[in-house]
Amino acid sequence: MRCLLFVMSALLWSGCGYVGEPLTPALRIPARVTDLSAIERGSQIVVTFTLPTHTTEGLVIKDPVTFEVGVGTLPNPFQVDVWAAGARISSGAPPTAPTVRQGVPAGEWIDKFVLAGVKITGWNGRSAGWSNLVPLSIVAPLAQPENLHAEGVSTGVRLTWQGSAPRYRIYRRVGAERQSTLLGETDHPEYTDPAEYGTAYHYSVEAMHTGGDIHAFSEVCPEVGITPIDRFPPAVPAGLKALSSTNSIELVWDRDTEPDLAGYRIYRAQGSGAFEKLAETQEVPSYSDHQIEAGKTYRYAVSAFDKLGNESEKSRPVEISAQ
Repeated sequence: MRCLLFVMSALLWSGCGYVGEPLTPALRIPARVTDLSAIERGSQIVVTFTLPTHTTEGLVIKDPVTFEVGVGTLPNPFQVDVWAAGARISSGAPPTAPTVRQGVPAGEWIDKFVLAGVKITGWNGRSAGWSNLVPLSIVAPLAQPENLHAEGVSTGVRLTWQGSAPRYRIYRRVGAERQSTLLGETDHPEYTDPAEYGTAYHYSVEAMHTGGDIHAFSEVCPEVGITPIDRFPPAVPAGLKALSSTNSIELVWDRDTEPDLAGYRIYRAQGSGAFEKLAETQEVPSYSDHQIEAGKTYRYAVSAFDKLGNESEKSRPVEISAQ
């Protein structure tokens, strides 16, 4: 037994099993948010930010965090603590998604310049402080566009709505897509989308007022859906000319440029008689009429038709005597 105690004492004195100086406990402070953005949406100020995934010491955050959104006017001289002391603070529930979007009422700051920020607090009550502060000039809430209407036209889908905002954004959802995407912008309450016939579309619109520190948007109006159908014929052919040749009358006209053009129909009348369909030609803007009699007078007109059979009105007629 004495030998065993001696060996154990020798091992301890020799340093075997020594763990060094005790480590300083980790503070576990969530890293500060640095990507905060803010806009005015309807009657609210909406901030968006990404939750930190690590602490200020580089450790992975495993416990829930909370956040506070602050909105306040700019103190002079500027100091973060002074701004925070006078800001309206709104607490948020523990977030469950990496990207957080939170709104706070904007009514008390209309026609004022404010700074918006967010502060993340860990489970232990510690925080790294306020995020980057975003400047905003708050304006009167923009009204949501009303009475959005969609109709099929020869150039696609024409949208009209009611509103008095300086500018609008148009969003579109195609077929079974679940999310709308930004289609375009306009200064007027109307927009034409060069959509494809036979495809289902859903449209929505929001009003906007931007410039400088103003980033104001209305609520997006309810969607309207439409599946445009091609009921629109090609343009009426122009420039029809007739030339009398030996045993034929040669017709030429300007080519139509519609992408769905299928061809042309040629109509003929003898003297003052009624027009009758004479022939069709596939896209080529010319025709040779050999079914003529010398000395007789003929009148010609041409129409264009598309791949669905939509036919234009007849062109301006031309008159010529066969040789």
